[in-house]
Amino acid sequence: MQTRSRWKAIHGVLLLDKPVGLSSNDALQKARRLFQAARAGHTGTLDPLASGLLPICFGDATRFAGLMLDADKEYIADVRLGVRTATGDAEGEVLSVRPVLCDVAALDAAIKAHTGEICQLPPMHSALKRDGKPLYEYARAGITVEREPRHVIVRRIDRLSTDLPDFSMRVLCSKGTYIRTLAEDIGESLGCGAHLTGLRRTGTGGLTLQDALTLETLAGMDEAARLARLQPADLLVRDMPHCALPDSAALRLGNGQTVALDALLAGPGELREGMTLRAYGPAGFLGLASVQSGCLRAKRLMPTNAIHKPEST
Repeated sequence: MQTRSRWKAIHGVLLLDKPVGLSSNDALQKARRLFQAARAGHTGTLDPLASGLLPICFGDATRFAGLMLDADKEYIADVRLGVRTATGDAEGEVLSVRPVLCDVAALDAAIKAHTGEICQLPPMHSALKRDGKPLYEYARAGITVEREPRHVIVRRIDRLSTDLPDFSMRVLCSKGTYIRTLAEDIGESLGCGAHLTGLRRTGTGGLTLQDALTLETLAGMDEAARLARLQPADLLVRDMPHCALPDSAALRLGNGQTVALDALLAGPGELREGMTLRAYGPAGFLGLASVQSGCLRAKRLMPTNAIHKPEST
């Protein structure tokens, strides 16, 4: 007798507060099993050392997960000056210990110097791949490979608590920014070195920890309560401008046909060539469409049987 699969067609976005000690994929799989979701993906890797916001997409929401990879991120980082480690964090072997002779004014100057567009050398203990293998695998084997420096943008750093040689900072940065490297570079500019003692992601793409749940909290809920905490797929694109379409135009767009811009019921005041919009019909979120040659063209659509009501407009 054939056994029915326990995996279900679950759709939506879970804002997970990932614990320290789990990889992003481990956290994803644990959440997926709790929901018994047939399809799931996350929106950007968070190191095992780090805790905090990890949006997880189930089912049709995975169509929009990749858009979050390019989003700005916000972190709170705990840093210890004077000690440099092999991994740039508290888990690595201590490589050097130097006296911390700076004062708070010098620390602030170093922080300011590392704000804006900066160049970073990706750390060996990272998930960045070389010849199909993550750099951390080379590092664990004692091998150092060449890496290309990368330009990233540190939009803002706010120093929070300070008790030298320890301090904490809030960092708002572009994708691809390595916070452990930022901490190390600040320490080197002060002549003493540094490493991360803690890291927590507090935001990504406008999403925050406010509505995030831990795995322990989810495990203590029944199925109905868990499902009630899922967010709609358009949460992932809520910062994009939106437009509303009547039934006939929504049907055309859903079938991959173009829609004349004068058919819009509502939209941004200015429509520019190439602009991407969140498109809504009477039944809810249709997906993403772009302005091309005076028309709206489908870019990434929801399945017609999985239309979601708008998260926000």
